[in-house]
Formats: sequence, C-alpha cells, structure tokens
Amino acid sequence: MHVSAKITGIKYSPFLCRKLNIHPIECLDSALAADGAFILKLDEKRQIALSWWVSAKRTRTYPYARVYDSLAYPGKKVTIIPFVKDEGKRGDRDFLQWDTISLMSLLGVYTIISYYKHAEQSVRYKNKITNQRFDAEQIKVELDNLLSYQSDALHWNISQIEKIGNIAQRALSAYMKISKDLDIEMHSEETARQRIQEILKGRESFMSLSRELARGAQNRESLTLQPKEKLSGMKGTLTIKNYLGGFYFLTSDEVGIKGNSIFLIESKHSKKSMLPSISDIKDGLVRMILFSNLKNVEVNGKEYSPLAVLKLTTDRKFSIDKLTPQSISILKFLKKEAEANNFQVIFNSKNLQEINLPDTE
Repeated sequence: MHVSAKITGIKYSPFLCRKLNIHPIECLDSALAADGAFILKLDEKRQIALSWWVSAKRTRTYPYARVYDSLAYPGKKVTIIPFVKDEGKRGDRDFLQWDTISLMSLLGVYTIISYYKHAEQSVRYKNKITNQRFDAEQIKVELDNLLSYQSDALHWNISQIEKIGNIAQRALSAYMKISKDLDIEMHSEETARQRIQEILKGRESFMSLSRELARGAQNRESLTLQPKEKLSGMKGTLTIKNYLGGFYFLTSDEVGIKGNSIFLIESKHSKKSMLPSISDIKDGLVRMILFSNLKNVEVNGKEYSPLAVLKLTTDRKFSIDKLTPQSISILKFLKKEAEANNFQVIFNSKNLQEINLPDTE
C-alpha cells in the first residue's frame, strides 16, 4: 500500500529524554567518546544540547534515539552528522542524504556536517577500521559560527548544505590518509569523487541525488522483514512532502484502514526481554513525531484520518509482575507521551492506556 501525506510543522512533547551529562567544550573529544548526547558548555553563560551520529545512515546505531534525547532541552539543539562513514572495503560505507538534514530542520535541530579524521585498525576484522573520531577543530569552528547565528535551524542547515562539497572533499582526503597510515584499503575513491562532483553542482543536485537513493531504499525496505519486527499486517510505503520542499521516502511497518481512518504503525520487537530496548523505543518515537503531525493523508486519491501507533512486541510470555521497576517506569512515561501527543501504544496486543501498571515506589 502506498500512502502520501504532507507535514507543515512539528508539535510534540517528549517525556522519555534521559538526563544529559554536562561537558565543557575544552573536553569535546572525550565528550564525544563518552556520550551520544550531552550538554556542551560553551562558556560561563552559554550551552547547547549536542548529539552525534555514528554513521550518516539513519538505520544504523540509533541516531534518532540520540537526537530524541536532546529534544527536551529548551535551548539550541545541535547534531553532528558525518558526510560519509567508510569502515574499509570489507565493511559498510554510508553517505549523508538530504532528507536527513530536512528532518532535522523540521525538529528544530541545527546540523553540523562533519567528517572522520582519525581511526584505528579493527582488532576483530583485519581489513576494517574502527574507533573513528571527528575533526574536533572543524566542529569547534562551526559551533563558534553557530553562537552568533540568529536565524532558525532551517536556514542554518541550508547554509551547511551550501558548503557540503568542501566537507565531502575533506572527508575523502582524510580517508585516503587513514588508508595509507593503517595500510587498509577503503571503498572506491572514484565512486566517492563522482558523488562529490554531483554535490558540487549545488543544493538542487544534492537533493535530487538523495531523493532517488531514498526512493530506492524505500522500495527495498518495503519488501524486507527485519529480524526485530513481529508483524501481522501489510507493509506500506509512505511519501511525505514537507513545507521545506523536501520529500521523505519512508516505510510504515504496518498499515491498516478502518472506515475513514488509516493506522500507521511502527513496530519494535524483542526476542529475549520483556520490553524492547529503550533505544528501539526512542527510535520508534521519532517516527511518532512524524506520523502524529501528518496532514492530507491519502491512498489512491482518497483522504483518510491518520492515527499513529507504536507497536511493542516480545517473544517471551508477558507478565506485568515480571517487569523490572525500570521497565515499568519507561512504560509509565511512554503512556504519558502517547496521551500528550495523540498516538497509541500497543504492547503485546493490548492498548497501553488500558494496562494497569504497578507502583514502583
């Protein structure tokens, strides 16, 4: 089933954001090694909520969960995304796409496009690199620019796109040096240069290239059942147009139509635990932020009223008295978040709002 929709703005109140550690900017390197999201103290008066992506690809290493944790911060929220992550010829290579930047703009998150400058040879895999680290000085320069920037995240992020060609070239040069220093072959330099040449043509070229790649990924994902999914309905492709002129090519794990309502369901599953991991849940909540703000939702030209659903399932036989106090606390905050933002949580076939959760005090 193919669903089309529009999104004109985001209104959402998060409840499950963890308490963020505070790090001074002088310790940026160690902060990035220690926390996926944290408060960065820039000087005595100014600080920001900073998160970072391990890879440019959205389906790896829970980047949405890291961004989610920064959303409750009342000041500026910033995320660092590598233009490319290359793990070596025997590993993966992922490139940044326009839709990722566009989503961050919708969430009000300022994006710094960066690159990995340092790495180590993997102990487990002979022909792969690991422990990749950003160019901290380049990030500090961008943060300094951001301090005096008065416009919103949308305009800042567009300005980042305008200089992405330069960042891409610096990323490629850094990987060439890493390859030489560690004597590890990376992915094809030629294909990377071809992509950079397309990007250097300008923002429209980058948007067009990203859009085609995202559409292809959407089609592949719609045919694939992930190991972490436990589904009962049909998958759906979802194309969202936003007021920024961007398109998101996503999939909904399950889509169901009942009367004039359409249910857009994001599923998270655990085989061994009584509850999917908190990172899985937060990843699903970012989808809820999108799904709960959709307008003009259509299938085959007919408009439906959308209802966002986060579906949590487990293989283990569920029993409330077997839940840990931490799991109960997560479910209580999740219940509040669903109620405040008008989406449903289905937990092992039951509506979370109808489940009586015990006191943990």
